[in-house]
Amino acid sequence: MNILWTTIFVKNMEESLKFYQDIVGLPIDSKFTAGSDTEIYFLGGEGAKVELIYDKKITDVDIGKDVSIGFAVNSIDEKIEFLKKKGIEIQSGPFQPNPHTRFFFIQDPNGMTIQFVEEK
Repeated sequence: MNILWTTIFVKNMEESLKFYQDIVGLPIDSKFTAGSDTEIYFLGGEGAKVELIYDKKITDVDIGKDVSIGFAVNSIDEKIEFLKKKGIEIQSGPFQPNPHTRFFFIQDPNGMTIQFVEEK
């Protein structure tokens, strides 16, 4: 069994798309509307996707503080430098729980915790 996608309800689709495309590096895979009030985007390449849903009727998006989405990067040092240039604050880390893995956390515009992981 494979994970197909992770769904995030967003406060602002334009801001969220900019974050996931420019900061995380995910391309738009597909997009569509679900009625007059809802737009949906799937982002990512092969494998699991991130699904962003904006619904005009939902005014309060509540993302759990103990949930995160992890993304692989080649170098967390390079990613941290990139994020600093973009004005994005590191939430916590970097951490190195073993000699082969390093990671840190930031938050997306909706409060979702994003983890960037370097594995050697």
